[in-house]
Amino acid sequence: MRLFLVRHGETVDNVAGVAGVRDSELTNHGVKQATRLGEFFRKNDTRFSHIFSSQLQRAYKTAECIRRAQATSRGGEKARQPLEVRRVPLLVEQDLGFYEGKKFFERPRVGNKSGKEAHRDRHKNDSGFVDVESKESMAQRADTFLDQHLIPLLHSDTEVTQLVAIVTHGIFLTVLWRRLLLRLPSKRVSFAPAIAWATDAVSLEHLGGWSNTGYLELELVKSAATPEGAEAASRFQPSDIVAPDTDFQTLKSATGDEPLPAPPEPEVPEVISKVAYDVSTVPLTSFRNLVGWSLVIHKINSRDHVQGLKRTGGGVGSAKYDESQKTIESFFKRKTVN
Repeated sequence: MRLFLVRHGETVDNVAGVAGVRDSELTNHGVKQATRLGEFFRKNDTRFSHIFSSQLQRAYKTAECIRRAQATSRGGEKARQPLEVRRVPLLVEQDLGFYEGKKFFERPRVGNKSGKEAHRDRHKNDSGFVDVESKESMAQRADTFLDQHLIPLLHSDTEVTQLVAIVTHGIFLTVLWRRLLLRLPSKRVSFAPAIAWATDAVSLEHLGGWSNTGYLELELVKSAATPEGAEAASRFQPSDIVAPDTDFQTLKSATGDEPLPAPPEPEVPEVISKVAYDVSTVPLTSFRNLVGWSLVIHKINSRDHVQGLKRTGGGVGSAKYDESQKTIESFFKRKTVN
């Protein structure tokens, strides 16, 4: 399997400096980014067998740009099989609760506590209090997606290499990557030679963030399971790798084009999310189901497809994309005469 973990294109909320599960629309620039990505995959003959996205329109419309570009081959020949984007609610971004729609400066640190922690202490007993979705809740969603959608594809009988794109959100992509990494023997994860020279200071858990339409390209290959590999897998515990604590700096980076900073050391937080999830109750065997597989990291936050792409001036590029609005290029296209 070749696996592409993709972040959606730029949104109105990205420009405004807010994040969360609000169904923010793509900007005009965001649509250009997504269109460029779809064309890039098509020109490089990356023909997907499966495309997944969250149900939020920014992820789905980015995924649709990838799908539409694959509808025809370079020679105009119709694709061999119809391809649909599967919208999976499990892939949604972190729910920021009280902080949904609020700018970063509205959650300042108070002493040694993050804005989130300080707000929770002040208001956790208030009627209607809504907390930020916990690390454990996001980890549960990522694990469920892997179990229900991705792992079954790896264990299918097909001998054809499957190409899978998962289009989702900046914070959740970090969680999804770490939960996938947790299932692999540590000695069977490596960097491709083309990028190995640049990864000396990069840890597997902290690859960094995703820019808008940036993607992580992975290759999963079935190999013979060895006692050494099984032993390596057994060293992992479900709580070893968890989602990053979503503080001010993490949110700021996840919604812009800056790399995400390394998260703090994992802790065991109070479970008060909408979906309670105790990682200690998860059977360890569920995290060993990729023993015998090897993973190679080919690209990290790849943005080759947007090289040279410039934002349209006058505020147009940052404005909400309107499908009914004609672009200036359309006025110069020659009409087809039958």
